[in-house]
Amino acid sequence: MAIPEDDLDRINRWCESCVPEEYWDQVKVEADIAERHVTIVEVRPLWTGEGEYVRFPIARLRYTKSTGLWSLYWRDRNLKFHKYDIEPTATVGTLLDHIGNSGDPIFFG
Repeated sequence: MAIPEDDLDRINRWCESCVPEEYWDQVKVEADIAERHVTIVEVRPLWTGEGEYVRFPIARLRYTKSTGLWSLYWRDRNLKFHKYDIEPTATVGTLLDHIGNSGDPIFFG
């Protein structure tokens, strides 16, 4: 896998910290990992409480192995991702902090 394990661990810890554990039966934030990117998703049960959980993409973090940089992407209403206006960074935590603390409703609006 092209994505550094340390960064994957950091992303998973960040996702777990988004929602207190006592509410995980109602909502969670998880990371869907692919070869070159990680999609941050909100996970909720169906309103009936039965069946599979609904997975709603929030943001995508794309890793470029040749440069060692992470880029942030936002999701539009058609579930397509677009580059977010923030400089790529070698520290994935910078982008995670922006998703969680920027106040931009495009992520958790």
